[in-house]
Amino acid sequence: MSAVASLTEDGNVAGSDVSTWVLLRGLTRESGHWGVLPALLAERLPHARVLTIDLPGAGALHAQASPLSIEATMAHCRAQLHALGVRRCHLLAMSLGAMVAVAWAHRHPQEIASAVLVNTSLRPFSAWYQRLRPRHYPALLGVLWPWRDAHAREATVLRLTSRHHATGSAAARIVDDWVALRARHPVSAANALRQLLAATRFHAPASPPAVPLRVLVGAGDALVDPDCSRRFAQAWQLTVAEHPTAGHDLALDDPHWVVAQVERWAAQIER
Repeated sequence: MSAVASLTEDGNVAGSDVSTWVLLRGLTRESGHWGVLPALLAERLPHARVLTIDLPGAGALHAQASPLSIEATMAHCRAQLHALGVRRCHLLAMSLGAMVAVAWAHRHPQEIASAVLVNTSLRPFSAWYQRLRPRHYPALLGVLWPWRDAHAREATVLRLTSRHHATGSAAARIVDDWVALRARHPVSAANALRQLLAATRFHAPASPPAVPLRVLVGAGDALVDPDCSRRFAQAWQLTVAEHPTAGHDLALDDPHWVVAQVERWAAQIER
């Protein structure tokens, strides 16, 4: 876990009455994959505290078995925050992490002040072939193959998830950073499959959680059909902010845009 704030026993920043933003990543990704976004968010929300936590089976928790359900993953995330004394927070959650956020807001709405959901997909609002595009199945299986070269695996992930940094010197730097993260916190193929199974099994409620929700989507997402976000947002009557070119990893492709959207949302919630 990393934090851009000092924690006291009751979960507040010492001497301040602030809100807490908790960031959740997606399938096999960890806190380190947020890149510069947490620091940017802390700059734009100077009176808030920004925390990143890892899903069980990834990041600092890579040695744990990933739960086989989104609800169990959510319970683990709750326990992490409760151990810090954090009882209420805002969520910025991407992909699989956004499913966790939906389950959290549905089961424990009193704990979630608001949530921003980024490039996610939810049953029953989208078809299976939209939620993870079948043409990418072979590439994803290659990523899971444990004996494949780490650079090749991370380069494949970057190609599938980014529209702005998939080639060139920036891509090489990002892949090197991700390989270092993988070496430090290796996610097993078994845990990746368990996370994927949990995502496949998750069924969102027909009605929206009793929590303010905001949806962000990258129109250039090649991994998950952007219509997945549009469909549940329409069903739940949520406002969607759409980036015209960014891919699935919207936080990587345009972190400044994401932070600006969160800043506007935070101001709206406060009003």
